[in-house]
Amino acid sequence: MTKLNTYLNFPGNAEEAFNFYKSVFGGEFFMLQRYKDGPGCPDSGPLPPEMGDKILHISLPIGANMLMASDAIPPMCPAVTMGTNVSLSLHPDSEAEARRLFAALSAGGQVQMPFQPMFWGALFGMCADKFGILWMVNYELSKA
Repeated sequence: MTKLNTYLNFPGNAEEAFNFYKSVFGGEFFMLQRYKDGPGCPDSGPLPPEMGDKILHISLPIGANMLMASDAIPPMCPAVTMGTNVSLSLHPDSEAEARRLFAALSAGGQVQMPFQPMFWGALFGMCADKFGILWMVNYELSKA
């Protein structure tokens, strides 16, 4: 069964926000990765030094769900604006379902990142559907 999680983008204060959410909901971060620990983005050139300690990905379990986020700061990401700061993140159980969901959701919309292998061991893509809703589809290859 596909899981649905909420993904938030912050303009540089994701860590502060998630420490607040952790104080509200309890628990521990499932993952915390900084930009300096990631592979960078060849299209954006070298990572600006001030970006190194910003959040590439963070997640906090809340019940059966996961609240996830990153600092979306140019040039690594488009600037955060209201309306583009929340995405729905799908986590299907099969590659076939992941590909079907991505194709269906992106049809008539806009692919922001093609569905492709990623450095964290998953197939991943981002799109805006034809209604402007932002979606992320992540299929972990370890399930294969």
